[in-house]
Amino acid sequence: MKNTDLRKKVGQLMVVGFKGIKASDEIKELICEHHVGGIILFARNIGTPQEILSLTNELQQVAKDAGHEHPLLICIDQENGVVRRLGEGTTIFPGAMLLGATGEPEHAYQVGVATGKELKALGINWNLAPVMDVNNNPANPVIGVRSFGESADKVSEFGRMAMKGMQEAGIITTLKHFPGHGDTNVDSHLDLPVISHNINRLEQIELRPFIDSIKAGADTIMSA
Repeated sequence: MKNTDLRKKVGQLMVVGFKGIKASDEIKELICEHHVGGIILFARNIGTPQEILSLTNELQQVAKDAGHEHPLLICIDQENGVVRRLGEGTTIFPGAMLLGATGEPEHAYQVGVATGKELKALGINWNLAPVMDVNNNPANPVIGVRSFGESADKVSEFGRMAMKGMQEAGIITTLKHFPGHGDTNVDSHLDLPVISHNINRLEQIELRPFIDSIKAGADTIMSA
């Protein structure tokens, strides 16, 4: 394999971010020179819906002109509820805990479909959701209402339905935060949480939602 081919293959595995609501020179260079295949959008990249669509179209055009064989994977954290990146002009959907409180998994599916359609309309093809963490530690500083509930059964069912809904809309999904960030009292953005349970307990609680959704056709998984 030529070094140039290897660089392209490695670049395709990368997911990178940048500043601004327009494609910066730095992100264009990463796409063109290093063949980066994945882009992550944060609040710093989000303008009006028209500006978001203009940005994603521009990024895809840069990749196409650079000779990419496949479209860019453009992802975002649109969990809904307290973690949402899209702003004014987009729909405010209920978050995971509120959906779980309804007791109707079909609601999670329908919100998943609607979220997916809105993302796709903006040129975003990959959502970093749903959250599969079981909210079983009141001292947890980072999950809380981002979880569908306090039982593995509920999280598994609602999370799976949310995943299926987004997939129905043509969006790539991400189960997070593997192997389960619920029973922790540390924010993994700042330090390393440790779950001290044995494998039997992990399979019954923390891993259960992931296992069920993997069997149901999960796309990708994010580690904690």
